Amino acid sequence: MGLADVAYRVYERRLAEELSGGPLPRHVGVILDGNRRFARERGLDDPSAGHALGAARIDPFLGWCLEMGVPYVTLWLLSTDNLGRDDQEVARLLSIIEETVRRLADDGRGLRLTAVGALDLLPDDTRRALAEVERATAANDRLRVQIAVGYGGRQEITDALRKLLQARAGEGCSLEDLARTLRPEDIGDHLYTTGLPDPDLIIRTSGEVRLSGFLLWQSAHSEYYFCDAYWPDFRRIDFLRALRDYQRRSRRYGR
Repeated sequence: MGLADVAYRVYERRLAEELSGGPLPRHVGVILDGNRRFARERGLDDPSAGHALGAARIDPFLGWCLEMGVPYVTLWLLSTDNLGRDDQEVARLLSIIEETVRRLADDGRGLRLTAVGALDLLPDDTRRALAEVERATAANDRLRVQIAVGYGGRQEITDALRKLLQARAGEGCSLEDLARTLRPEDIGDHLYTTGLPDPDLIIRTSGEVRLSGFLLWQSAHSEYYFCDAYWPDFRRIDFLRALRDYQRRSRRYGR
């Protein structure tokens, strides 16, 4: 191990010690961005190579979350917009996602996996793989991992409103009654993520400074951390820096 590696390890250890005893997020959302650019800048002809390397980075990341005691994680792996890319690339990416969730379900760390998104837009094989891992991990309780696939924030809110209208119509409620009594909680109860706390911290890699519709409703009071590293290059030290930044924020929830 060279001098630079030693210095890196010392700094990483100091960061972890600095976080000890401070507030940590219960729910971390991650926009895993930059896989395609990572592949292109390293001369890899197939963008799927970047997606595969990004998928491999998920395993250590979840280990860091377990280490720090973060109980909820949401990983945005595929947006509704991504489904409009080249058919071959989308098919390969979906295959990588299927392989990834099966690997995580079998890794013995007690992960509970659930899928969120417009799942009806996905191919049968992908929906089947997601349903299988949900059933297989339903009793696990160490870390709840939401896999956002075919996810878009506007689509989620649209679907939530549709479900709310259908439910109230089934109860004999008129549109006038619904308009008069509607509360934000009524919409929240029909989101994909119902039952989970809203994200405290959202991390986006690759240097892009925007949410792109990720957890639009749930992120009203979230803290954001934007990291220059592409997702396949995201390191434990980057995660610790995000947590340090989170601890330095004053969270007032609009008050």
